[in-house]
Amino acid sequence: MLGATLMVLTRCLTMEDAYRFIEWPAVFLIAGMLPLGIAMERTGAARFLADGVVGAAGEFGPRAVLAGIFLLTSLATQVIPTAALVVLMSPIAINTAMDLEVSPLPFMMTVAMAASASLSSPVSHPANTLVMGPGGYRFIDYVRVGLPLTLVVFVLVVLLVPVLWPFHP
Repeated sequence: MLGATLMVLTRCLTMEDAYRFIEWPAVFLIAGMLPLGIAMERTGAARFLADGVVGAAGEFGPRAVLAGIFLLTSLATQVIPTAALVVLMSPIAINTAMDLEVSPLPFMMTVAMAASASLSSPVSHPANTLVMGPGGYRFIDYVRVGLPLTLVVFVLVVLLVPVLWPFHP
């Protein structure tokens, strides 16, 4: 924000150009997803999904459930914009932590990291889409490079997040 303000003040960028480059569809998507996240919480959908994750991996302990949350978030972020997905996954992560009677911090950090690791698809992040054409990349190029990078992030998150944000503070 400071950089954009300085660009307008120093006349490197006009206000008209600044408004023209705002990604309005993304703004409206996020604005629409906020009520959806609230609705998921109030209707019990977040609880239902959290119960599903805990049911699938809960017997293997909180770290396995954390891995499940990462995988669910990482898969979803390939097609849902990052900010909107975090709004949707947050109540699921919190409900999952409550089900396991552990701190929600490692689960929220896992959601943040998994959502940020949207590397395997050109549609997962606007930057990926912007460089696809000029770089001459194909969809498979993102999968070939992004999938191994996502796996590295997965391993690091599952190993380090519980150390940095313990399940039982």
